[in-house]
Amino acid sequence: MRQRRLWPPGRRGAENAPAAGSRLGWLDALRGLAALVVALHHFGILELLPFGGAVWAHFDLGLYGVMVFFLVSGYIIPASLERRGDVRAFWVGRLFRIYPALIATYVVAIAILPKGDGSVALFRTGHDLISLTANATMLQDMLNVVNGMGVTWTLTYEMVFYFLVTGLFTLGWHKRSSVFAVGFAAVGLLFGGTLVADVFGHDVDSTRHLVLAAALIVLMGFVCMLSGNPALTRIGGLLVGALGAVLLFTNSRAPGFETLTIFATMFAGTVLYRAEHGQIDRTQAWLVCGFVVVSGVAIGWMYNRNGMENSTWTSGWVAWCLSYTGAWATFLGAMALRKRRFPKVLTWLGAVSFSLYLLHLHLLHTIGPMVGVPPRPTATGAKVLWTAEFLSVSLVAAYLMYRLVELPFQKLGRKALKTLERVLPAPPAQPAPAAPAQGVPAPAAPTEPKVPAESGSRSG
Repeated sequence: MRQRRLWPPGRRGAENAPAAGSRLGWLDALRGLAALVVALHHFGILELLPFGGAVWAHFDLGLYGVMVFFLVSGYIIPASLERRGDVRAFWVGRLFRIYPALIATYVVAIAILPKGDGSVALFRTGHDLISLTANATMLQDMLNVVNGMGVTWTLTYEMVFYFLVTGLFTLGWHKRSSVFAVGFAAVGLLFGGTLVADVFGHDVDSTRHLVLAAALIVLMGFVCMLSGNPALTRIGGLLVGALGAVLLFTNSRAPGFETLTIFATMFAGTVLYRAEHGQIDRTQAWLVCGFVVVSGVAIGWMYNRNGMENSTWTSGWVAWCLSYTGAWATFLGAMALRKRRFPKVLTWLGAVSFSLYLLHLHLLHTIGPMVGVPPRPTATGAKVLWTAEFLSVSLVAAYLMYRLVELPFQKLGRKALKTLERVLPAPPAQPAPAAPAQGVPAPAAPTEPKVPAESGSRSG
């Protein structure tokens, strides 16, 4: 058997997966659609439509958008790690992909928001060091700490998913996506309404200790994973993976059923990737994904009621179920059309989707007072003009952030990785295994798969 490497033999990894093209427009289109829907949801587009109230009662644009994001992340993030076959390269790419845009957004928001606006809570909790540390780990939504920006709650789930995927990869369990998708869905069905979500307490001292412990574990994990040493890389991957698992089961701010549905959905996205590339049987994949979808609907019907909808920010179980199935239908529809060329406007929107996701709410709170909103306009022409103003400013700002921050720092990340590999070189590749016995076919040489470049979402 060929050994799976935690570092690159030469430059690339040794995961054996079929090629998939250098970039897939359908994923960009999905990212762009999801970011636009979330922006319009926060904009309050339904309040400007005559039938908006009926739509809101039966369909939640916010839940729909983030579930599309989570499906995209589940599909592409494990593929990105396996394509590299190198934990260090994966994490350098992730860090330079997410943090520069996130930090730039904080700076821009603090600079432009009107005085007294509470959209940025990073320094408004009364415990600034705790808040800053927790948000720096991007685990704040599972550390009893207020999100520095409202939209960053999804980044906690993205980060924990990265941790889990890394831990599974270092153990060699990363191909067991079906097990984890079904497992999270089943636990959500059984215990989604009773799962304890505040094991560590919510008082200041407990939170301080939790944040410090989590930050130290994350720091140690990254030091190990960036070292290039395979033994240390495994330790680092297991550290962050274990931390993510503990937090999601014991201390998520969101209701347990929502947290478990999110992770079931992301791992189901990975299952679809594996089925598409021949790594698992397609019948198995459809059974797994079918179970996850049905479980998500059943979970919404069972648990998202009797006041719990206030914690998921939806209008009730009907909106939960329709939004969740709508996200799946959108993803599967785009996947069915994946070999076709998607409109450039959608792929462009996908490129700037992360910046749009981060910036749109702050721009809304800045533009609104400047043009006298609220109160919201009532005349049809004024509604159209207000919507056009918001979208125009948001898209221009997102493009500028993408060009001036995202792209340069992604390029810097590639340079940083080369420097890190030069300063801390990985051990030489192990020698090939002995020739197989007569009559036993030798394993095929690994080929480097090509997968679309991930953008982290709300992607990572």
